[in-house]
Amino acid sequence: MAVRVKICGITRLQDLHAACDAGADALGFVFYEKSPRHLTIEAAAMLVRDLPPFVQAVGLFVNAGPAFIEKVLRAVPLDLLQFHGDETAADCMRFGRPWIKAVRVNQGTDLLKCAADFDAARGLLLDAWVPGVPGGTGERFDWSLIPPDLSRPIVLSGGLTPDNVAEAVRSVRPWAVDVSSGVEASKGIKDAHKMARFIANAKEAS
Repeated sequence: MAVRVKICGITRLQDLHAACDAGADALGFVFYEKSPRHLTIEAAAMLVRDLPPFVQAVGLFVNAGPAFIEKVLRAVPLDLLQFHGDETAADCMRFGRPWIKAVRVNQGTDLLKCAADFDAARGLLLDAWVPGVPGGTGERFDWSLIPPDLSRPIVLSGGLTPDNVAEAVRSVRPWAVDVSSGVEASKGIKDAHKMARFIANAKEAS
């Protein structure tokens, strides 16, 4: 199975084009003001309009109010919603769009229960648990904590780089991998060479 690759935290048109040219399957757009990769609705709409066909636009939200999400959806043609906060399954389902749920993983995380609680999700995005930070930390977690019989497709995130993504794909066999800081020159600014290496290494390992 060919692993899918999502490049998250796109903020510039040149980064969008470089990611697509390198073979990204999905791009993530962050609607969380505390993130250095945060976009206004207007900026996100402009970027998403430039996406080529068959590259998914994913909107990332962290404990956002329903009215704000609806406002984004009216302006930005998102294909998938990614919930990265304390949202319940009902919160995630209310918009009638496909969605995935991020889970921050540590020794105490019951991933089997998470998969059951969010059984309507298209998948679970597994990220490192860092106190007070919902994601995008660049920290890796212990992949052995992932049960082999998880009922939802896995999107593996957290501390992935061009140098370790092949190992991650071979070890975990996820449906997809997700990277942000691991392919950046600085926060919010992607490095085209790192993105190309990341995508090539992930695909070759699957």
